[in-house]
Amino acid sequence: MDPDSQASQNQRRIELQSPEDLAYLISNVRKAATAHLEEALPRIEGQREDRLREDIAALVNQYIDQTFRLCSDNLSINGIPFTSDQYETFTTCTPQAYEPFDSRTRQRVADLITQEEKLLEEVAALKRSVPAQAAAEHAARIEAAIQRDEELVQQRREEVGRRAEEQSEGVLTLSNKKGSTQEDMEEGFRGAVEGLGMLKRDMPAVVARMERARVAGEYVAEGR
Repeated sequence: MDPDSQASQNQRRIELQSPEDLAYLISNVRKAATAHLEEALPRIEGQREDRLREDIAALVNQYIDQTFRLCSDNLSINGIPFTSDQYETFTTCTPQAYEPFDSRTRQRVADLITQEEKLLEEVAALKRSVPAQAAAEHAARIEAAIQRDEELVQQRREEVGRRAEEQSEGVLTLSNKKGSTQEDMEEGFRGAVEGLGMLKRDMPAVVARMERARVAGEYVAEGR
């Protein structure tokens, strides 16, 4: 049909969704023609060539091409008009082979889609629960570390205080004892001074570590 004629403008084109649809139609027509040819002219066993059969097959294929070429002007593929010139190019392309429908493969695809949806739901649930759980565990670890540091500081304070007290008592005792020497007094005083120096040296590092742990704990607690 002439695309510019009045009839072609009034009649609706045959609509196809994709070029593969047209290829599928042509392939099915050729298969049906080949099946009828096999029934009418079956192959003779042991005969290599059948001239008559080959000539008829060529005429049938020519007729099929001519039919689709003439009706190509009445087709539209994905909403775009299709022409006979495009059909000439279309038939030179390598035809696609279509596998028969496999219900087991289709069911397998459906099962995989369902599995994918379940996995996506699990991932979404983990995204909601894991960060809060990890933050809580981290905060608990920081709180435990702060508690341990406080206990160590308290133990160190008690130990240094006890040493200082013992050294002080030793100095007083030595000062009251008869025959006490200046060297013994100096040694006791020096031990007390060393204990206080140890406390002074260790305290800043312990306090700084506790402060860092406290800040980290507050940051994690605020982020929960």
